[in-house]
Amino acid sequence: MGTLGNLIWFVFGGFLVFLEYMVAGFLLCITIIGIPFGIQSFKLALLALWPFGKTIGLSPGSPGCLSTIMNIIWLLIGGIWIALTHLIFGLLLGITIIGIPWAKQHFKLVSLALTPFGREIRDK
Repeated sequence: MGTLGNLIWFVFGGFLVFLEYMVAGFLLCITIIGIPFGIQSFKLALLALWPFGKTIGLSPGSPGCLSTIMNIIWLLIGGIWIALTHLIFGLLLGITIIGIPWAKQHFKLVSLALTPFGREIRDK
């Protein structure tokens, strides 16, 4: 199911979401201040490319004060808009029975889009 879900996700919008995150990551990495945010954008891009079969968890060791501050800055600058986009797409896809697996993946992306610092993507 994971491979088939990833292929359908890729064809019907996953690649475009991946490209948006990659472009944003490259633009953020142009400045020295934006590099940590660009790296998080790349993390979101990789999950947006193949979301089925992946889980999101905390990084080894507890997230510290720096992760919390960076998550707050991320949330204020653009994370809330990314999360709202995934939330809206998740709700729209969740209306139909066929779209529920893809809605679940959007809800997974909401979680990472809100607080990407101190979290990592793992295989199931």
